Amino acid sequence: MGQIGFTLWLTGLSGAGKSTLALALSDALVRQGRLVEVLDGDEVTRTFCRGLGFSKEDRDTNVRRIGVVARLLSRNGVAAIVAAISPYRDIRNEIRRQHEAPFVEILVDCPLAVLVGRDHKGLYAKALRGELDHFTGISDPYEPPELPEIIIRTHEQTVPESCAVVLDGLAARGIIAPLNDQRYSSMVRDSLMSG
Repeated sequence: MGQIGFTLWLTGLSGAGKSTLALALSDALVRQGRLVEVLDGDEVTRTFCRGLGFSKEDRDTNVRRIGVVARLLSRNGVAAIVAAISPYRDIRNEIRRQHEAPFVEILVDCPLAVLVGRDHKGLYAKALRGELDHFTGISDPYEPPELPEIIIRTHEQTVPESCAVVLDGLAARGIIAPLNDQRYSSMVRDSLMSG
């Protein structure tokens, strides 16, 4: 196989930038010659986890299913990038323990006021008015990781800066080869322009 697989687990509130960062990381890793699969929580829920509700049990089942797929991919040499709210710490920790390949938890952080401002669908406004039940971070809990390997603050960092932080963190852990700044900068710029 030649490459070790790994899982990048991006967790954070709705609208924090998990999917955007996941796609940018995927592009950067593919350009490095990696096999990559993005498991976006919204897409997986619409297909693989259809029929589940918003109870803690259903949310845990949803996240466990994503975790199983990520585990299978990563142990077979694929870089599995998960972008899912995954609100409960105990389930994320359970998935980490089950992984044979490296598991890197990334908190994609953004203040609530910024998320409300970004929300073009108005979901946060509805949840804040009490019109939307089971909205994570408002009417349902979100438990941030206690010790994530990486923290990304999307209200302070651009997408290329966030990618650099993640890739540098992976290189520092020996998961990927270090990229020099010039090669990395052009790789990220090219991936963002082509997306």
